Amino acid sequence: MGSSSIWGMMRTKVLIVTLLFVAFNVMVFTLLYTFPSVRSNVSYDGKAFIINGKRRILVSGSIHYPRSTPGMWPDLIQKAKDGGVDVIQTYVFWNGHEPSPGQYHFEGRFDLVKFIKTVHQAGLYVHLRIGPHVCAEWNFGGFPVWLKYVPGIEFRTNNTSFEVAMQRFVEKVVSLMKSEKLFGPQGGPIIMSQIENEYGPIEWEIGAPGTNYTLWAAKMALELDTGVPWIMCKQDTAPDPIIDTCNGFYCENFHPNKPYKPKMWTEAWTGWFTQFGETSTHRPVEDLAFAVARFVQNNGSYFNYYMYHGGTNLGRISAGLFVATSYDYDAPIDEYGLLNEPKWGHLRNLHKAIKQCEPVLVSSYPNISWPGRNQEVHAFTSKTGECAAFLSNYDPMYPTNLTFRNVQYELPPWSISILPDCKTVVYNTAIITSKSSTAQMVPAGVELKWQSYSEEIPSAEDNDALKVAGLLEQTNLTRDNTDYLWYLIQVNISSNEGFLKTGQWPQLTVMSAGHALNVFINGKWSGSVYGSLKSPKLTFRGYVNLRAGVNKISLLSITVGLPNGGLHYEKWNTGVLGPVTLKGVNEGTRDLSNQRWSYKVGLKGESLQLHTIGGSSSVKWVEGSAFAQKQPLTWHRATFDAPKGNDPLGLDMASMAKGEVWINGNSIGRHWPGYLASGQCSGCSYNGTFTEKKCRRNCGQPSQRWYHLPRSWMKPRGNLLVVFEEWGGDPSKISLVKRTV
Repeated sequence: MGSSSIWGMMRTKVLIVTLLFVAFNVMVFTLLYTFPSVRSNVSYDGKAFIINGKRRILVSGSIHYPRSTPGMWPDLIQKAKDGGVDVIQTYVFWNGHEPSPGQYHFEGRFDLVKFIKTVHQAGLYVHLRIGPHVCAEWNFGGFPVWLKYVPGIEFRTNNTSFEVAMQRFVEKVVSLMKSEKLFGPQGGPIIMSQIENEYGPIEWEIGAPGTNYTLWAAKMALELDTGVPWIMCKQDTAPDPIIDTCNGFYCENFHPNKPYKPKMWTEAWTGWFTQFGETSTHRPVEDLAFAVARFVQNNGSYFNYYMYHGGTNLGRISAGLFVATSYDYDAPIDEYGLLNEPKWGHLRNLHKAIKQCEPVLVSSYPNISWPGRNQEVHAFTSKTGECAAFLSNYDPMYPTNLTFRNVQYELPPWSISILPDCKTVVYNTAIITSKSSTAQMVPAGVELKWQSYSEEIPSAEDNDALKVAGLLEQTNLTRDNTDYLWYLIQVNISSNEGFLKTGQWPQLTVMSAGHALNVFINGKWSGSVYGSLKSPKLTFRGYVNLRAGVNKISLLSITVGLPNGGLHYEKWNTGVLGPVTLKGVNEGTRDLSNQRWSYKVGLKGESLQLHTIGGSSSVKWVEGSAFAQKQPLTWHRATFDAPKGNDPLGLDMASMAKGEVWINGNSIGRHWPGYLASGQCSGCSYNGTFTEKKCRRNCGQPSQRWYHLPRSWMKPRGNLLVVFEEWGGDPSKISLVKRTV
């Protein structure tokens, strides 16, 4: 055959391949963009969810839209899909969407519609947990602070004021979803919703009012006619047809309150949240996979990883008390949007194995046997003769040889093997075959040149201060628009006070409901004190240098988020509630609590908006080596150009103590590297029952050293970085870093 004929045949083949490639891409494009028009008829029974007639075991992953930026959403969702996830689960955050009564916000990070449509375009479903209580280590449990001040209100009980406000918001969310045609029967991705959240323990504690509230919430939700199932998690009294579900590290022994409801695990905890002052938690993926496989072999129909991507508590959204800015949660996708290996890959392989078994699992109940000590077999057989099996070794220490259908299988300790054909092991929860990786923070090669500005220390006689007798509760004044409230008082010291001659200074005692306190005497720092999650209340005791005449005492009370749950948590207080005393004066102990106090809400730098480009130009900053290092209440700023590439970025804040950070006017959250992690850190083994106290890391180190800087908040040039430091730190050692794997 001649060379021209050969080249002709090759060109023909290339043309055919090209046409096939184009046709394939047209088909993919068509499927991708016609998917949103497919209506989903969602039902269920005691064995499975049924979507458009197909019986399903649903794999879900939690991604909270405000804990990342819209620019990150497509990549996060695609990585979840690549990991074998069918459903994206998210809470709806009331305080982000209704910051003041009747004024709604659904933009930027809170663009819920855009987030759901992004999930839909990826071909995934949505589980919308409307709540509106979310817990979620989120400030005030997701409730807007104005709700606390509605006359006569009590949260989460049979209270008319609360129910009216809650119903109005839930109706707002549902009507928005309907108007955008986002529910399954409308062709949208939302296939289930949630009302309330982990309310069972509260109902049990308060009795009849709680039971009546549960019935009201269920009735209200059902009357909204979404066309999709509603759930209540950790709520064994959920009335029909609402499905009760389980949350926890393990849920294999959970059973819904009616046999015709599917067995759902709404929160399979992938790790645990980080608190300032505490170590971080790592949950080995072998144990997480073991827990999921155990749930599925016990007829589980839906399981959701909480979190699949945890993200960042941007701004001031982290809950009281002392929840860190990072919400990484040891999730399969880390805080920065990178794959957390081998967790992501090992779970992906688990999902593949479960999907191989799915036709048998959703159509039959298992035959359970116990062939040996700590051994258990779940064998599923369909009417057509198909078979799948789960072989379990529950011994936390020793491997075992298990015989099934005359074949011997070796199982590591604390593991389950999955056999989609009852013959071949395709997966074992304790044997990792996916790749492993280590995330590193490397210098980004950007020099930060800092300037500083000192915050003014106010005094009681300032004209713009609120003056009133006695001590006031902090949130009542700040309405949580700031972490800071100044308590100001003037103390007269007679020239004949004994301590002026002896030099034995009087002791100032300040008792506060938390969470941190800075004390200034006559404009000079005199000390700090702070609490913890275990004991948020605090007491400052210190000897103070007072002089004859008028002395200015300025107390800066600082919150670190508001409580996110508990019985009637709307009644919890913050701030300096007293008593405040001065011991060692001529009269013995002087009680200052009921004297005339002055108050200032927030910092002057906040009112000047020093964190913004416009606001930062309103004051004179000190440059170079003259700037105040190690000084409390200092603002620092620097400008820089964004480093090239797409690597996620962060800040190394190890040299700082406590405060807040902004990039181009956007808060990336509170920093507190000065709070070192206490606890016990030891070796970590996957086998054996897991709790949040197991596999702890970071003892003696800052609870959080690295702080995520979202690239979508940055410009190619001239980015403004602002740090407010409460205690004093060295900004010259702050560095911009890249996160690489």
